[in-house]
Amino acid sequence: MHPYTEITAEIDNAPAGPQIAALFDFDGTIIDGYSVFSFLREQVRRGDLAPFEILATVDAVARFGLGSADFTALMSLSAHSMKGLKEEDYLDVAQKLFERDLAKKIIPETRALIEAHMRKGHTVAIISSATPYQVVPCAKYLGIDKVACSTIEVKNGIFTGELGGPLCFGVGKVNAALALAETHDVDLDNSYFYSDSTDDIELLEYVGKPRPLNPSHKLRDIAEKRGWPVRVFRSRSRKSVMGLTRNIATKISLVGSVLAGLPIWALTGSKQEARNFSMSLFGDLASAVAGLKLEVVGEKNLWAARPAVFIFNHQSDIDVMICAKLLRRNFSGVGKAEIKKMPLIGVAMEYSGVVLIDRNNSKGAIAALDPLIDRIKQDQISVVMAPEGTRTHSKKPKPFKKGAFHIAMQAGVPIIPIVIHNAMDVSPMGDTLYYPGTVEVEVLAPIDTSDWTTANLHTQVTKVEALYKAALDKSTAVGE
Repeated sequence: MHPYTEITAEIDNAPAGPQIAALFDFDGTIIDGYSVFSFLREQVRRGDLAPFEILATVDAVARFGLGSADFTALMSLSAHSMKGLKEEDYLDVAQKLFERDLAKKIIPETRALIEAHMRKGHTVAIISSATPYQVVPCAKYLGIDKVACSTIEVKNGIFTGELGGPLCFGVGKVNAALALAETHDVDLDNSYFYSDSTDDIELLEYVGKPRPLNPSHKLRDIAEKRGWPVRVFRSRSRKSVMGLTRNIATKISLVGSVLAGLPIWALTGSKQEARNFSMSLFGDLASAVAGLKLEVVGEKNLWAARPAVFIFNHQSDIDVMICAKLLRRNFSGVGKAEIKKMPLIGVAMEYSGVVLIDRNNSKGAIAALDPLIDRIKQDQISVVMAPEGTRTHSKKPKPFKKGAFHIAMQAGVPIIPIVIHNAMDVSPMGDTLYYPGTVEVEVLAPIDTSDWTTANLHTQVTKVEALYKAALDKSTAVGE
């Protein structure tokens, strides 16, 4: 069962087709909190704001929050603070801010709703009073190509300090929805709008299916009176000492698991049995401490053809414990050389049989992988690798490198793809904390490599990439 089946049930049972729109507010709805504060902090850090501008902006934000200032005044002040800056530089800053600050604030349950609407082929759009610089990087990450925002005027690549037109706020959001409906032949009477604020009451009243999400007290009261269904998602609001403790304890559990395996080595004389005990313990212990649960499809494929080269799409640093929990015994892995510099962790990883390679030295990295082929052949040890080489924090894998495929071909063992769907819900981009949650994993059938050659390897890798794309697209594609 998909981990968000209950949350998406209404959408899963709804009619399909692009004539139905799913419109989402951004701040407080797609992300937890408000993106403006991340941008304000960055402007202060960069020195783009004079002291009096900082005070004026903070005052305006506070007064708007209290209802004593209008949104136009707030946005005008924001536009003025950007006067003279290059838009090109700001676009770069916006992307970095998304990766560092905003990605980790994406609410997993909201993302599940977005993906459910996409599966139905609904017209999904973000309609936000924020600027494109706040919204567009997140929209691209989520696969949303329709965005309506408030704009800031740019001439010759430079911000003029003026607004770029009517604000996408209040009635402005209704106008944006009407424009979308006209362009894409959408029926707003049968469409959804998700928002957390009474600032959006006009559009909530206009669409046929208003859906208050994480509503303010005022919007909750209105929703109760009008019979609007309310959803509250707080999984990204749990910042606490316990969260930090969970993160540290999860990492330390690797060291503890290795130490627990040493008596096995001493008593049996088998280092591999000790490793098996340690890795199995680590998978269970770290998952329990992190609050990680797995929903596994195709679990039988984990044991169908060993030894094998297991590959996985690398979404987060929690993938290590996912693989340990899945594979459990008789496997080795590959990691980056930087891990050696981590106190205790580096030693524990090497003891566990992980080969640490320098990704900046391609010849040295290839040479370091050669012993893995011998281990597969002689010791019947499987290997697990991330063919992307680095984390993506996304459902769109980067192009696969060929190392794992060369190993499988030379060792004469199958490739077994492990498809991780939503590890970023537990360990999001830019965050140092783990969040309790369920990760959906698919283990695909073993892929025979006996007829692979150096000449056809590129074609074979392309086929495996296509399997990943098809499996991951099921989260968002029409007609799952």
